[in-house]
Amino acid sequence: MKKSQPDLFQPAIAARREKVGHFIVSLAAMLIILLVIIVLGFTVFQGTALFRKQQFSLTAFLTGVHWLPARGSFGALPLIYGSLLVSAVSLLLAGPLALGTAIFITELSHKHWQQLFRSGLSILAGIPAVVYGLVGIVVVIPLLRELLGGTGYGWLAAAIILAVMILPVLITLTADAFAAVPRKYQVSATALGATKFQIWRTLIFPLATARLKTALVFSFAQAFGEAVAVQMVVGNAALLPIKLNSPAATLTSVITINLGDTSLNSSQNNALWSLALVLLLMSLVFNLLTHYLIRGKKDFE
Repeated sequence: MKKSQPDLFQPAIAARREKVGHFIVSLAAMLIILLVIIVLGFTVFQGTALFRKQQFSLTAFLTGVHWLPARGSFGALPLIYGSLLVSAVSLLLAGPLALGTAIFITELSHKHWQQLFRSGLSILAGIPAVVYGLVGIVVVIPLLRELLGGTGYGWLAAAIILAVMILPVLITLTADAFAAVPRKYQVSATALGATKFQIWRTLIFPLATARLKTALVFSFAQAFGEAVAVQMVVGNAALLPIKLNSPAATLTSVITINLGDTSLNSSQNNALWSLALVLLLMSLVFNLLTHYLIRGKKDFE
């Protein structure tokens, strides 16, 4: 005789599906963690080969000013300095423009125009890096050649291109920082007789400071890791830049140009992996700083 009622002690179909879904998402998360560990481990292993196998001095690598792989000289200081210089100047160029645009988007423009501006920023962020590099070669390089002399290729051209590239993210994060300040604070300050400038100086900027710092660090990290566009306009000369029109090189540009021309486990190849390790460690520092700033900021009450 068949049972007329279902067995109440059998697990429901929904519960079984939930267990399967939980297993799948847990497996995906574990795979991501495993991939990160593999990438980090492989980069550390290859990046330290120059010091383990070729017995090259770590101090000489970090402080040397001559990058001549064919002669066994691997001074990475000009490349590290070039990366930091280009990224910092690009942030200085993009910061004021991003700040002004974010204020216009959040306070002065109509909602329709706000959506239009954000759509334009999304399009700007989606342009391939090689297109920015081509624009730099056609527009920025001739302009700098006319103003400063020389070839036009150099760290300043790379900084200008990077400033344009990081603008979409920097503007978006800055506008979000301003928009996160509760409107009731501004209404209360206005009711007390504060002017719009006083509200921005004493209320909005102090409350948005933590988020603004996060935006700056995140944009700096984005500029620091850019390779293709920088490689096309920076000049790719492993020298310490001393003038506005001086050619330079960055960690990313040297790696992308030379890695394909070296054989695995050679001193030149190991030196490039050491540059990649330095780039990875510095990027991790920027990411940790960003997470610290995010955790440090308090929610508005």
